Amino acid sequence: MAKIKQDDAGFSGEQITIPPPNLKVAVFKIRGSAPYVQNKFSSKAREMMRASQEAGSTAKKGRKREPKNFQQCFEQATHISDEGWYGIPAPAFRNAAVSACKICGFHMTKAKLSIFIVQDGFDKDDGTPLIKITKGERIYHEGAVRNATGVADLRARPMWREGWEADVCVRFDADQFTLEDIANLMARVGMQVGIGGGRPDSKKSSGMGWGLFDIRQSEESADAQQAA
Repeated sequence: MAKIKQDDAGFSGEQITIPPPNLKVAVFKIRGSAPYVQNKFSSKAREMMRASQEAGSTAKKGRKREPKNFQQCFEQATHISDEGWYGIPAPAFRNAAVSACKICGFHMTKAKLSIFIVQDGFDKDDGTPLIKITKGERIYHEGAVRNATGVADLRARPMWREGWEADVCVRFDADQFTLEDIANLMARVGMQVGIGGGRPDSKKSSGMGWGLFDIRQSEESADAQQAA
C-alpha cells in the first residue's frame, strides 16, 4: 500500500493498493486424440545458417548441395531433455492457451501475463523448456511440404501416434482466471487449437488435424511454489 502526500499543487492524499500476485497451479493429465509431430530447429540448420552469415556475399559461390540425410533430420527434429526423455516444448501449450482466448473473447494481452507452463526439464541442445511425454513411442514420419518459396520438399519428422500422454502443469493468475476457466481453456486447446506440426491453429495452413488431445484428469495444487 502506498500513500501519496499532498504536494505543492494542492492535490489531496490518495492511497493506491496493488494486491500481491495470486498465482495457483493446476496439473492436467492429457492424452493425444490425434498424432503429435515435432519440428525442432536442428543444430545442423543453425550451424549452416551461421556459416552462411559469416561467409557474407560469398556464401553461395561454388557451393554444392549436400545430400540430405533423412535419418539425421528425423533425430535432430526431436526434443530430448538433459535426462534423455522426449518432450514437448512448454511454450507450445502457453501459446496455444493464449490463442484459444480468441474463441472465448478474453483479452490475449492479459492472458500472456496470466498463464504460464511449468517445465519438467530442458532440451539438452538449445535449452527449450520441455513437458515430458510420459507415454507413447516415437516413430519416423516423412511428409511432403512446400517451402516458403512454394517449392515442394520432403521432411523427416518424429511422430507420436494417437494415445501419447503428458502431465501439463499450468501456473495461472487466479485474479484473472478460475480453475474452471483454465480447465475449459485447456480443453479448447486440446479440441480446437492443438500443438506441434499440422495443428488446426497452424500459422501457415489449416493444419492436418494433428496435435489434439483430451484432458483425462485435472487437479489443483495447494501451493504454487510446489511447482516453481
